[in-house]
Amino acid sequence: MEDKIDYAKLGFRCGLEIHQQLDGKKLFCSCPTTNTQKEPDIHVVRRLRTTASELGRIDAAAQYEAEKNRQFIYESSSEDTCLVEYDDEPPHPVNQEALKTAFTVALLLNARIVDEIHFMRKIVIDGSNTSGFQRTALIATGGYIDTPKGKVMVPTVCLEEEAAQKIEAGKDFVRYRLDRLGIPLVEIGTDASIKDAEHAKEVASYIGMVIRSVEGIKRGLGTIRQDLNISITGHPRVEIKGFQDLRSIPKTIEHEVRRQQAELEEGKKLEPHVRKAEPDFSTTYLRPMPGADRMYPETDVAQIVSSIKDIRLPKLLTDKSAELKERGLSEELASTLVKSPKELKLFERLTSAYSLLEPKFIATTLINTPKKLKKRYNIDTRLDEETLAKILGEVNNGRISKEAVFELILTVSQNKPLELKRYLLLSDEELDKEIKAIVSENKDANPNALIGKAMEKLRGKADGKKIIELLKKNS
Repeated sequence: MEDKIDYAKLGFRCGLEIHQQLDGKKLFCSCPTTNTQKEPDIHVVRRLRTTASELGRIDAAAQYEAEKNRQFIYESSSEDTCLVEYDDEPPHPVNQEALKTAFTVALLLNARIVDEIHFMRKIVIDGSNTSGFQRTALIATGGYIDTPKGKVMVPTVCLEEEAAQKIEAGKDFVRYRLDRLGIPLVEIGTDASIKDAEHAKEVASYIGMVIRSVEGIKRGLGTIRQDLNISITGHPRVEIKGFQDLRSIPKTIEHEVRRQQAELEEGKKLEPHVRKAEPDFSTTYLRPMPGADRMYPETDVAQIVSSIKDIRLPKLLTDKSAELKERGLSEELASTLVKSPKELKLFERLTSAYSLLEPKFIATTLINTPKKLKKRYNIDTRLDEETLAKILGEVNNGRISKEAVFELILTVSQNKPLELKRYLLLSDEELDKEIKAIVSENKDANPNALIGKAMEKLRGKADGKKIIELLKKNS
């Protein structure tokens, strides 16, 4: 068994870069960010070459990619790309909604918005940008988050364009899909004050929560990713790219620290470089570390004077969750709701419309009922709001019982008509008559069997507690 790592003794330094896609339109054109799955109807083949910076120097990472001398094949659907993605048309004015969303994220991270925004060109010639560069701009500085292990600074928040998606690679070619190219991307960088592997996961999780608190954020697999910058005393900085799952961060850090220790012990010549995170928590070499030589001003995008006067900061998801728990929801229900903006908005509309129903009951109907249908009947259901409102409205008015809700949703999920009349509550007189008949027909049944028969016949037509009380009274 390997010894536990003493991060402080090793001089461990670690910082995070988090990249989050934004929803809506792309950053420099009006194409949607929906990523259609349609067959591509546009194909272009190109090669890229590196150029010297304004100081006459060539970036090491760009030179490394240029020496591969590969051909780049680009494909896309005309529904979500235009000439801007193919670098055959200048960028359009910056997407103001994306800028506002990025400002909101920065302010929630306690960062200061810069007075003027200047986009830069960052040389990238691995083919992931058709132009050979990525447009990026610093929008805020001096942020921070508080963690149980101390304050972690957020010195930079940037807004940039997402790269193309790699589809296939061979020895002398790479195939890219361009629907992803140009999607607005918020890049958040922390300082190197992360204390250890678990702390890195905690910081990434908290920043992710802050990001998800903001409207206009894309959700789903591949819309957010984390990069790590790691070093120990005597070893240069190594950047590890490609984390999709936060749970892999601690193990990958442990592997990287031990790898750096081994390199120091072997006396190898060490250079800063970039590595790729692998599924088994190991890392593999990608390229040399990029430097300042790959950045130069973007002359096709006008500078922007920053303004945040119209921005209203949203509540953090943690605060929303705490409020929901105060309204009677469990930790699980509250957490699930705040992670799904559409479901949370529907919950708020339903609780406002049907004030006689407990918020917990409405939340359980929204969150747990579909799970039960999937588990019991293998049915995937997503009720429309109109149908759900009809059912809950009848419960709110006292015309049907809470117990009937599941049966009604099951019926609709099986593509059967919604028959509310079948589940109308019995009057006290009708219920008493039904109970007496059940008792009379099952004189030899034990109490549990009697309850079972009553529930089977009267489920959804009367309150369960009232059925049991009347059974006891008439037995």
